[in-house]
Amino acid sequence: MKQLLLFLLVPIYSWSQSCDILITNGKIMDGTGNNWYYGNIAIKDGKIIAVGRHISFTAARTLDAKGLIVAPGFIDVHTHLEDDETKDPEAKNFIYDGVTTCITGNCGSSHVDIGKYLHWVDSLKTSINIATLVGHNDIRKAVMGRANRDAAPGEMLQMEQLVDKAMREGAVGLSTGLIYIPGTYTRTPEIVSLAKTVAKYNGVYATHMRDEGDSVTYAIEEALTIGREAGIPVEISHFKLSGQQNWGRSKITVPMIEAARKEGIEVTIDQYPYTASSTSISTLIPEEILADGQDSINARLQRPGVRQYVVKSILARLKKRKLKHLSYAVIAYYAPDTTYNGKSIEQVNLLMGRKHKAKSEAQTVIDIMMKGGASAVFHGMGEEDVQRIMRYPFNMFASDATIRVLNTGMPHPRGYGTNARVLSKYVREEKVISLEEAVRRMTSLPAQKFQLKNRGLLKEGYAADIVIFDENEVQDLSTFGKPHAYSKGFHFVIVNGVLTVDHEKHNGARAGKALYGPGVQ
Repeated sequence: MKQLLLFLLVPIYSWSQSCDILITNGKIMDGTGNNWYYGNIAIKDGKIIAVGRHISFTAARTLDAKGLIVAPGFIDVHTHLEDDETKDPEAKNFIYDGVTTCITGNCGSSHVDIGKYLHWVDSLKTSINIATLVGHNDIRKAVMGRANRDAAPGEMLQMEQLVDKAMREGAVGLSTGLIYIPGTYTRTPEIVSLAKTVAKYNGVYATHMRDEGDSVTYAIEEALTIGREAGIPVEISHFKLSGQQNWGRSKITVPMIEAARKEGIEVTIDQYPYTASSTSISTLIPEEILADGQDSINARLQRPGVRQYVVKSILARLKKRKLKHLSYAVIAYYAPDTTYNGKSIEQVNLLMGRKHKAKSEAQTVIDIMMKGGASAVFHGMGEEDVQRIMRYPFNMFASDATIRVLNTGMPHPRGYGTNARVLSKYVREEKVISLEEAVRRMTSLPAQKFQLKNRGLLKEGYAADIVIFDENEVQDLSTFGKPHAYSKGFHFVIVNGVLTVDHEKHNGARAGKALYGPGVQ
């Protein structure tokens, strides 16, 4: 009988000590902000089953991480994936930058039917995990179009019902884009009401504020007011100071966040590590011109008086920046004429044979808008502010990008190199923050903020989202002049226990999944 029992125990013991992937000899940086230590990690069935200095497992695949950092997969809290997932389901621009999870639906723009979207994500099978916010702008458009007015009581009820449904179906929170139509037409009480609906499900309020330049302090106060009145955690997106006239004001804005936290408001921020932003060229046009659809916009812009008003507005903006030309605005993608991609408005204006005058450049902006607009990169932030904001400990890193397709347009390099740039320029070279702190900001902090359960740490029972990189080699290769270049230095990337990048090469694995918010029962 004793021999029989021993016989039965042998295969059980053997099975319990096997795993799918064994990572050995690595510098384990667990995401907490603590120092690294030498250790091993065992992965089985998509989970981390053991972490430690001395663990003994047999594995189908062993990864020797000698000399390399082993960290949780990076979580990009501010992305815009909508409708681009099919362009490259392997999401190579994110994967090669160490990102294993993206949170989309930012700046007020998302799918309205969140349940349908998340089910579709699972059916598509991407290489990254995807969670989503529900966007206020699209909720508002679904109920009242691009109307420039307050919501009627019945419309407000409809919006609340749509947001409630989105939270129950898996959204992680509500986002606003208050410089975009129709968000810009929305007053604070409407947002507070919708945020209260989200708060019932323990969601987050993430905002592209109403202003990031001259009126930034008022915009921050509005975001904090919404958090205070709705009783909801606040995330201020791509925290920055736009325009040369505002350089140095991070000395004011960062302390505002610190004071709010002391007051008891659960506010955090995120940042991309560049001195240029990227958005629609429509942001150069006064908001009242952009109401309703493209036909209405064109009808307005065809009126001589309206064109004169828009030109005057653009010139006033230029004067504030103490610039003579629209050289700071560079076309990223313009569908009607892709030869404009990578050229500033100043250069495009000259290509059109127009006078080298700011007034003519403003007319060029109007003409581009009348043909559907364009995306652009705007150079106008100070490096001192970037670094001061980066030092704030409750600040995450985010690309504010979508899935990139190689050699399409002239996009902002943040879509390829955000994390690698932080690790190389600001950790290794400039020493603005430590490596351990950078990894915490990329992993456990965003997982905690957006309530991504069992992610963001190297811990037993957690999802096996893991990046293995060389801290001395990691480098962003994407530049404004040549943006289409993947980051280097990430030797291995594992998503949900599946090896996806093997010796710096994407192997085609698509093990990502939809991640659901706290409102799902």
